[in-house]
Amino acid sequence: MLIKYEFLKILRKKSTRIVMTVSLLVTAFLFGLPVMQFQTYSQEGVIKGLEGIAYEKEQAADYSVPLTNAYITETIGEVQKLFENPDNVGYDGNEKFLIDNAYWDGIAPRENLLNIIAENYADPNESVGYNALPDLDISEGTDFYGARQKKIEKLLNASSRKLSEEQKAYWRDRNGKVDEPFTNGYYEGWKIIISSFELLMFALLAVCIVIAPVFSGEYQAGTDAVILSAKYGKTKLTTAKIIASYLFGALALTLHVVVALGLPLAAFGFDGWDLPLQIAGTTIPYPFTFLQSVLVNLGVVYLVLFAMIGLTLLLSAKMKSPYFVLIVLVPVLFISMFLSPNGTTGAYNLTLFLLPYRSTMPEIGKYISYQFGGLVLDAFTMRAVLYAVLTAVMLPLARLGFKKHQVV
Repeated sequence: MLIKYEFLKILRKKSTRIVMTVSLLVTAFLFGLPVMQFQTYSQEGVIKGLEGIAYEKEQAADYSVPLTNAYITETIGEVQKLFENPDNVGYDGNEKFLIDNAYWDGIAPRENLLNIIAENYADPNESVGYNALPDLDISEGTDFYGARQKKIEKLLNASSRKLSEEQKAYWRDRNGKVDEPFTNGYYEGWKIIISSFELLMFALLAVCIVIAPVFSGEYQAGTDAVILSAKYGKTKLTTAKIIASYLFGALALTLHVVVALGLPLAAFGFDGWDLPLQIAGTTIPYPFTFLQSVLVNLGVVYLVLFAMIGLTLLLSAKMKSPYFVLIVLVPVLFISMFLSPNGTTGAYNLTLFLLPYRSTMPEIGKYISYQFGGLVLDAFTMRAVLYAVLTAVMLPLARLGFKKHQVV
């Protein structure tokens, strides 16, 4: 009953309804923006919105196939044959590219696939497109997955990364669990979700704004004296406030997640949920499908939220005004938005990848690892452990802070 009372107390506040409504509208706008702004091109011109999405899905349907070495060899050969005809080739002074029907019929429907194939054979950090394919020697076939392994080894052994032998072994093991051959297909909706996770920080901020007065609001209203002098004021009621705060936070974030994921998937479809991440970048080390990647990162986002609720409750128990709580919280939540990593190793970068804003970003293509003796953890695992520990530490401190509050 106490938990229900405290939950309804949070829910019935006018400020709660206003903050949640604004937050949901912001989330809907931000995650709906890629749908509204989507455009693709055909030989006749630009195609926008839902019509453009339908056109692109239709174009991609013919290339939803297993990427076997034989298929890769055949595909590269088709592109090379197009480049052999001078009438198909344009030149801008820097590089050659296909034009007219050769491009629109032979390249455009599968350009993303061709670019991924070309990048697989390029050096790390080298940006290439389909026009690099004519330079490949396929006279004896091609070993697409062997080239992938060689590129991964170059990444792991790059001097700038400064990876230990244990870290290299960890990433080799992760990459070894990736199933081959990859299956190509359409995955635009999932790509947008994965690249937009950090936008959920506004939902986390909204939850913290609502939770901020849980203890400090009692100080402002002068009801702290009554609560703390009551029979269960320092025990059951304090616990009920904490549980109600977490219940509200979990439900509020879930509602935002439904909106955030629902809009792109409603527009682009669920296509690609079971496809491997490697069709978005062959050196991605995680053996996940797009759906698995989204679920794993959502788990991390919830853990970040729980830790931030714990911090909010601790600050609320220690400070006399919810505004002071938010003055501390906002920089904690968003400071990493204004900081950029300059690599994937070193104390600065490894700390930055663990800050709340940055922790909502999957960083699936980066080989971010944390080592403790012989134990190596990837970014997903390290973030999960860190924010679970922070939650476990914050909650008793928040409870103790309110219990020991001195009524003035």
